[in-house]
Amino acid sequence: MTDAGADSPSDALARWRAHAGTAVLLDGFHAVKHALRFGAEVPVAVAADRAGALELAAELAPDVRDALAALLTPVSAAAYASLVPRPHPTAVAALAVRPAREDRLRALSRLPRTAPVVVLDQPRNLGNAGAVVRLAAGFGATGVVTTGTLDPWHPTVVRGGAGLHFATAVERLSVAELPPGPVFALDPEGEDIRGTRLPDDALLAFGSERSGLSPELRARADRLVALPMRPQVSSYNLATSVAMALYHWSATGGAASGGPGDPGGTAASGGPAAPGEPGGPGGEPAAS
Repeated sequence: MTDAGADSPSDALARWRAHAGTAVLLDGFHAVKHALRFGAEVPVAVAADRAGALELAAELAPDVRDALAALLTPVSAAAYASLVPRPHPTAVAALAVRPAREDRLRALSRLPRTAPVVVLDQPRNLGNAGAVVRLAAGFGATGVVTTGTLDPWHPTVVRGGAGLHFATAVERLSVAELPPGPVFALDPEGEDIRGTRLPDDALLAFGSERSGLSPELRARADRLVALPMRPQVSSYNLATSVAMALYHWSATGGAASGGPGDPGGTAASGGPAAPGEPGGPGGEPAAS
């Protein structure tokens, strides 16, 4: 592949307008990187600093550097800013084709399941929902399902998930439409999760931080389980709760390494975050 880019700036902007109504906005280098890495179809990508974006790719994601070079079209800073709700520090954006809903539903319903499905019951915070998608992808969860009105493919959720919607199945369903499998719902009145083995085919359900589980989800639950928490502390952040539950699953017999449903290794969580990543230089704080 060459470094010439796919289009002239005017052609890229025209292509953007043609796809903007139905495509998924990938906002920032890391969202584009992950989408390409996990097989997303990306018809157009732009950057206000193309050379800088390719240098970042060479340093942090050499596996997608050539694909990015073939896609990425340089545009002015003003043109880039007109395409996104809020300019990202890396000044990179792209549009991707959303996976077919039928494919997502098939992935969520397939049995036997090798990793849990995370269910967010009527979540409210877009950034937290994105952080959960990122966690689910990292742990190799089968997918993330939301109930209620929040769109899990909203641009803010995709940005919070760093483009990892393409690494797992993400869908909005009603409680009645949830995939098959035993529902383990997180609730302060449940039994201590530390004494519970979470099966690979489980649905791990989490209520909102303010309201907890809905009556419909609570009625659907097979077991209520609780995370350990110091008395007088009211709740954990939603993404923190999901992280603890998925870690408990993985540490107590979760899927072995080497395929879907597995973290596949260990993250360098103690090291510095990459530029433009949440918590990294030029990035955003983690959602709360």
